[in-house]
Amino acid sequence: MEEPVIAAKQPAVMELEAGTYYWCRCGRSKKQPFCDGSHKGTSFTPMEFTTTEKKTVALCQCKHTKNPPFCDGTHKSL
Repeated sequence: MEEPVIAAKQPAVMELEAGTYYWCRCGRSKKQPFCDGSHKGTSFTPMEFTTTEKKTVALCQCKHTKNPPFCDGTHKSL
């Protein structure tokens, strides 16, 4: 299986409105941490996730988290 590109070694901390989002799993998106379709031609697909209320989140950008799409600190060991 392909390895994702490490987009950044820190999370993307942001406030999200309630809604559905597509987290980039491949690391190639130019709109990190969200999918822009750059995975086409790879084995990756984006991960759909939903927030039910406005909240601040830390989304993984290293693409190696064990708790996708959220950062779990794995980037510190890469």
